[in-house]
Amino acid sequence: MNIDQIEAQMRARALNFTGLGALVKFDFGSGDAVFINGRSTPPAVSRTGDAPDTTLTISPENLLKLAEGKLAPTLAFMTGKLKVSGNMGVAMKLANMLED
Repeated sequence: MNIDQIEAQMRARALNFTGLGALVKFDFGSGDAVFINGRSTPPAVSRTGDAPDTTLTISPENLLKLAEGKLAPTLAFMTGKLKVSGNMGVAMKLANMLED
């Protein structure tokens, strides 16, 4: 899955992020990132954004596994496949939204 496909998938699921109330950055490395602005209604998805409340560092492959329910968020975090910086509460809320 490439960055264009990830952005398109997140746009398609934007309403899942309603009520997030935070700006989240998904950092895929190599300068690739997608931002979800959960402060706006409907939530906005873009490749650039202001300073995020929470940054999730994850590979595109592992993000796909999370979204498909093939990788549990807690396991991903505990095994280093998912790194979180910033507000951990936002990350936990987001994990539930990704699984829907």
